[in-house]
Order: sequence, then structure tokens, then C-alpha cells
Amino acid sequence: MRPLRNVIYIQTQNSWLHKDNDNLVLKVEKETKARVPIHKLQGLVCFGQVTVSPYLMAHCAENGITITFLNMFGKYLARVEGPVSGNVLLRRTQHLTGHSVEKSVAIAQTMLTGKLYNQRYVIRRYCRDHGEQLSDKNVLAQLQTAEKRLTRCLTQLSDCKGIDTLMGREGEAAQVYFGVFKHLIRQSDFKFDTRRRRPPTDPVNALLSFCYTLLTHDCRSALETTGLDPASGFLHQLRSGRPSLALDLAEEFRPMIDRFVLALINRRQLLIKDFETLPNGSVTLKEGPRRTLLAAWQDRKQDTLFHPWFEETVPIGLLPWLQAQVLARFLRGDCDSYVPFLWK
Repeated sequence: MRPLRNVIYIQTQNSWLHKDNDNLVLKVEKETKARVPIHKLQGLVCFGQVTVSPYLMAHCAENGITITFLNMFGKYLARVEGPVSGNVLLRRTQHLTGHSVEKSVAIAQTMLTGKLYNQRYVIRRYCRDHGEQLSDKNVLAQLQTAEKRLTRCLTQLSDCKGIDTLMGREGEAAQVYFGVFKHLIRQSDFKFDTRRRRPPTDPVNALLSFCYTLLTHDCRSALETTGLDPASGFLHQLRSGRPSLALDLAEEFRPMIDRFVLALINRRQLLIKDFETLPNGSVTLKEGPRRTLLAAWQDRKQDTLFHPWFEETVPIGLLPWLQAQVLARFLRGDCDSYVPFLWK
């Protein structure tokens, strides 16, 4: 099993990262603030004004440590990585498979099956844990109706013969799922009516968008480590500058992100005062609370789940890498189909 290494998130502004022997060193105004062994790192994610020395950048590129640059609010800017890894024949097979509508639809169907199944699980889990405590039984009825509608959408995926039809089914399921998402939030300060992305105009959407960015980063790294091309997807079609396959792989894990966001809110790890509204109307998390979120995210990745395909208990942080392995084995012909991760 591949070891789960750390991703370091740097958001201290005007900080300087450099290499000292086998350590990553963080300095602010020439004062050393942190020192971490480089061999324990999988990636660096830099927010805003963070400078990386050329020597450290070269070392990371040579040793498979990806450096990702985001703006202060989590928007992707750029990425530094070393030579492409993996078997060129695997990537060639991936690209040829992507040219086949039938094969692309088959893979996309299974990925969306994982997403809708896991969305349904989020609702089922909430009803199981909190259904008896709901004072408004109409809310419970809405959640149960949404669960049934998601089940129907799941069964209809197999009838879809094209990517557009699949995206339509996914859109219908998302409307159902996010239509009842507000009922899963137990803190009255946090309001949610629908999913808004560009820009997120409320704290819940801001958290979802930010955490989806973290997830996509991990999925992209997993694909590159496995030797797959993160830009060549099956559900998300080719578009310049878009990591389409990373977005594909992230789909089945989005409900896990939703549960993570709900936990941050419902456990009051984040409060409504932790957010601010920018001049363009978008809402974002303040710098201090963002540290709280990133620490919780790293802790969450250490939690374990049983993976039925590999038949072993694994850290949650390894799930994208394991699913990338399943996809690579399918493309090589080592298994009959891609099997999504179904959350139980």
C-alpha cells in the first residue's frame, strides 16, 4: 500500500520557502517559522503571496512533489510538477478510450453511479442519525422523497447512451440533492437555498467550492502518480487548461466533501463570523478560520474506511489514489470495468 504523505498548505503572506539540507523551511521576514522533512511531503499548496526558491522548486519537481499556486481565496492559478510519470502506453490507451463514445459513456456511467449513490448515502445517514430528532416531520418527508428520487435517477443512468444525457441525469440528481441540503444544516446562522459556484454568494457555497478545489488537487496528483493524463476525461470532455479526468474522478468523492462541510458547520468548528464578503459579491473564508479548515481536512484524510475492491481498511486520503489505480487497471484490461467507490 502506498504511504499517505502530507500536503502542506501555506497561506502566510509574504512568506519564503526554501530547502535546507533535507528540510523545507518557511521564513517570514527572515525569521524561521517552520521546518518540515521534505521526504514526508506529497505536495505544497501556496495561497497568495508565497515565494518558492528555484532550488526547492527543482527538488520538488525531481522528487514528485507538486507545487500548486492558488490566489488568497482558493482560485487555481498555476502548478509546478516534474516530468510526466507512468507508462506512455497507458496514456495512449486512455486517449484512445476517450475517443470512443461508447467506452466513455460506460466509464462516465460508473463514476456518476458512485456520485449519486454517495449523495443518497449522505441523506440516508442524516435520516438515520437525526431523523427522530426532527421536530418538523415535513422535513423528514422531504428527505425521504429526495432519497427515492435519487434512487430513480440511479436506475436511469444505465439507459443513457450519450454524455449529454448523462450530464442531464446528473443535473437532475444535483437539483434534488441540493434542494434538501439546507435541511442537513443544523446551525440556523448558515443559510442555503441552491448551489452557486461563480461566485459563491453565501458561506455554505464558499465552503463547498473551496473544499472541492482541495479535492480536485488531490485527484489530479493521484492520477499523475498513477501515470494517467489528468486533462483527458470521459465525463468532462476536453477543454484547454481544464483537468477533465481529475474532475471525473472527484465526482464520486464530492458527497464526502459535503459531509465534511456539514460537520464543520454543525459542530461549530466554523462560525458565520468567520466569513467575509468581497466587493464582487463573493463570500470567502477569512485567513484564520481557513487554517482551522485545512487542519481539519488533514485530520479527516487520516481517518480510515474499508475499501471493498481492495478488501482492506485504508486512510480516506488514499481513496483518490486507489480509484486512480482501479481506472488504470481497467484501461490496461486487467479488470472488466471501472468500479466506483461506494460509501457505506
